[in-house]
Amino acid sequence: MLTWGKSSTRGLSITQQRAIPSSVALHSLALLLALFGSPAHSQYDNNDGAAGPLAELHIARVMHGAGTVQAVGWGRPMWAIDWPEAETHITHGVARMSLIDIYTDSRHLQLTDPYLFDYPWLFFQQPARGVFSEADVLALREYLLRGGFALVDDFHGESERAYFMRLARRIFPDRAVIPIPPDDPIMSIHYDLNQNTQIPGERHLYRTPSGDIAAQLAGPQEWLGLYDDSGRLVLAAHFNMDMGDAWQHADDPWYPEPMTNLAYRFGVNYMIYAMTH
Repeated sequence: MLTWGKSSTRGLSITQQRAIPSSVALHSLALLLALFGSPAHSQYDNNDGAAGPLAELHIARVMHGAGTVQAVGWGRPMWAIDWPEAETHITHGVARMSLIDIYTDSRHLQLTDPYLFDYPWLFFQQPARGVFSEADVLALREYLLRGGFALVDDFHGESERAYFMRLARRIFPDRAVIPIPPDDPIMSIHYDLNQNTQIPGERHLYRTPSGDIAAQLAGPQEWLGLYDDSGRLVLAAHFNMDMGDAWQHADDPWYPEPMTNLAYRFGVNYMIYAMTH
C-alpha cells in the first residue's frame, strides 16, 4: 500500500501489503458497455487522413483490440484510456522541460498502418486487453529493429503480466524481457531517476479513515525492458503501474503530486532517449 499524508503529498511513506484484484471492476464495466452499447472504434481514430507526423516528435498511440469486450474501457476503447488528457499534459511538459519539438496530441494508429515508421515513439496502454494479429507483431518487430521505441503502460496482476510476456515472446522469440538496469542510460539521460517508487492509477487511490490518500495495487512494481543486439532499449514496460494516469491527473488535487512529478520525468527521459538512440 502506498500512503500520502493529507496535509502534504511530498512526504511519501511506501509499504507493500496484500494486493487486491485490480481488474474485476474493469472487466465488469467492459461487459456492461459491450451489452448496452459503447462508442465506435472509429470515434477515437484521429488520423484524419494525415500522411505523417506534425512535429519532430508526434506520439503514436497504438490502437488494438477493436470490437472485443476487452477493448472497451470507461466509455472508450481500452487503448484510448487516459486520452486526450494524458497527451495534453505530458506533451506540454516535454515542451517545457526539453528542446524537443513535440506535437500536443498523439496520433492513433494500427500497427499495420503504412505510416507507423514515421513515428519514433509508440504508446501502448492496457496491452493485456489488446488483440494482436501476426501482422501486428511482425510490424512491431520491424519497427523496433529499425530504430523505434515503444512504451507499454498500465497492466497489473500476474495474468496480465503473463499476457504481456507472451506478447513479448511473439515480438522477439530469441530475446528475454529483463528488468531495466538502474544504470541504463535511459535512467539518467536528462533526469536522474530510480525505480523505487510505484506510480498508481487514479482507480487505485482511496482515502483512509485518518484522511490520508493511499493506493492499493496488485503487488510490487517492475520496470521491464526489451533490448536489441546493440544493447539499445527498444521497449520499456511498466508492470503494476499506471504512468498514463499520472499524466492524465496532473491537475487533479486528488492525485498525489510526487507521482505526477516522477511520471513527467520518466516521460521526458523516454522521449529524449527515443530521439537520440
